[in-house]
Amino acid sequence: MTGTPHVVSDVMTHTVLALRHGAAFKDIVKAMQQWHVSAAPVLDDDGRVVGVVSEADLLRKEQARADAPGRRPESDRAKETAVTAEELMTVPAITVHPGATLPEAARTMARHGVKRLPVVDADGLLRGVVSRADLLKVFLRDDEDIADEIRREIVPHLFPDSAEPVRVRVRDGVVTLTGRVPDTALVPVATGWVRGVDGVVAVDCALAGPPRRPDLDPDLPDPQHVPPA
Repeated sequence: MTGTPHVVSDVMTHTVLALRHGAAFKDIVKAMQQWHVSAAPVLDDDGRVVGVVSEADLLRKEQARADAPGRRPESDRAKETAVTAEELMTVPAITVHPGATLPEAARTMARHGVKRLPVVDADGLLRGVVSRADLLKVFLRDDEDIADEIRREIVPHLFPDSAEPVRVRVRDGVVTLTGRVPDTALVPVATGWVRGVDGVVAVDCALAGPPRRPDLDPDLPDPQHVPPA
């Protein structure tokens, strides 16, 4: 397929809250509330992302009041007394590059159980933040835009010699393919390629092979029934 998938830089938020490593606890809480975010990257003096402070990190102080001291890991006890971003942050920061595809970013979030990823360049400098909500923006793509891409980028490459045109219909992100194609072995390939188009929710593939010619392709007799041994 020749279409270019959306990447993180297409959907990420460019203006984001970032914390200096010396930021104070209460200032972090205020900033996160003002920006309506649940986590923020922490930068060193050169602007590189060195960690992330999340609401979970901040809540360690509140949780400590109800937990028995001896049952908490040493790392948790250290964060309970933390007063700066550097002491609070989780390291290493889980990041993603601007050129990563949206599925790659989604897998990274799922694997590490996070809702937001700092986006960093090759030098580790912060370029933005991508969230789960950002990754879902692709599903707001117009149905006709999706259909046009499939007709332009997929159908001519897989089925250039179809006797009749392959029809593409998209409704609410669900793609329906109908028509007859010369080689049915390519039907699963078409389904996979269409499923990979940005904004596609599901694929209903009803492509069939060429019509039978009774004079040249006579029906074969049914095989004899053999009772089980």
